[in-house]
Amino acid sequence: MSSERYSLFSLLRESLRGHTGWKPAWRKASPQAAYDIVIVGGGGHGLATAYYLAQRYGIRRVAVLEKGWIGNGNIGRNTTIVRSNYLLPGNTPFYECSMKLWEGLEQDINYNAMVSQRGVLNLFHNDAQRNAYIRRGNAMRLHDIDAELLDASAVRAKLPFLNFDDARFPIQGGLLQRRGGTVRHDAVAWGYARAADKLGVDIIENCEVTGITITNGRVTGVETSRGPIAASKVGLACAGNSSRVAAMAGLRLPIESHVLQAFVTEGLKPFIDCVTTFGAGHFYISQSDKGGLVFGGDIDGYNSYAQRGNMPVVEDVVEGGMALMPRIGRARLLRQWGGLMDMSMDGSPIIDRTPVDQLYLNAGWCYGGFKATPASGLCFAHLLARDEPHEVATAYRLDRFGRGAVIDEKGMGAQPNLH
Repeated sequence: MSSERYSLFSLLRESLRGHTGWKPAWRKASPQAAYDIVIVGGGGHGLATAYYLAQRYGIRRVAVLEKGWIGNGNIGRNTTIVRSNYLLPGNTPFYECSMKLWEGLEQDINYNAMVSQRGVLNLFHNDAQRNAYIRRGNAMRLHDIDAELLDASAVRAKLPFLNFDDARFPIQGGLLQRRGGTVRHDAVAWGYARAADKLGVDIIENCEVTGITITNGRVTGVETSRGPIAASKVGLACAGNSSRVAAMAGLRLPIESHVLQAFVTEGLKPFIDCVTTFGAGHFYISQSDKGGLVFGGDIDGYNSYAQRGNMPVVEDVVEGGMALMPRIGRARLLRQWGGLMDMSMDGSPIIDRTPVDQLYLNAGWCYGGFKATPASGLCFAHLLARDEPHEVATAYRLDRFGRGAVIDEKGMGAQPNLH
């Protein structure tokens, strides 16, 4: 494994010798016969879990199993937004923990993840939305999270190109979290992979889990396309495939899988300097460092395991964009992609032990998966290492659906496709 530390000195050195001395960011590890912990899923959450297991808890006999290549799943298929502007007590401390980890991530893992705290602005268009955002902002401030309520004139001064004058739903203001913003998604995967590898974690690509070995009600390992691997504990961090993998252990999860599409335009000159969401429809937009407008909207309404979407959602997203900022209609669409969302019944995640001994679950992230990456990894690592929930994830129990202790952030009830 490479022990090289990235720095201005190393960049200058490699520049002088034509960048011929860089070593691979992580090893192409082969599976060993046994590990203390096997993590199924090499996305952001799985890699972050492995890193914090090694870095904070000293557990280094860890393998991360990825059926494809690092960066092929949702960690490379999202709109890169990070924020902690949540309302309910179960979510607020968790996402603020994640926000603080984002703020120190690049120094922590010695990797440029392009963390850009450019702000997240949620627009409102009527009195009821304004009141809801006032409530949300007050809840945030009670938890020492930054929140500012902007009126229409302040929004116009910040984003003058939005449709203020002849919109069907005029913009009345917005709730701004200045610490929110964007992070380069694939750099997060590469950075966590490199940092975990440096601490001795085996990152095993092209290794699909085909079965979970259970002996006397206790997990003893996994079957894979590269042979059996024994493990004292197994953690599932499989995003949209969580239900399929959990079924190998005889579990039925309160999760549905849906596709969430995202889009990017050709590169344009900088003009939108924050993440902006449309309150009269499901549309959110930011501008990448390359100049492309990155935007998305609702999930596709039907269940799917495919990483692609359908045309009606494309039409709905584009309509939302045109209603908010008509000038987007002149931009040429460069590409589209789909991520596989594991939609829980209350729109909030699950980090917990399962009824199968030594099998642990990290799932149900809905729209919040990318922004949760650091805290998800930290909390899942804590659970795997200590067999108890982390203090900011105590509400994310699997049995909350049976106990009636749901965390229904959007108030949609038990309809995953509406969260």
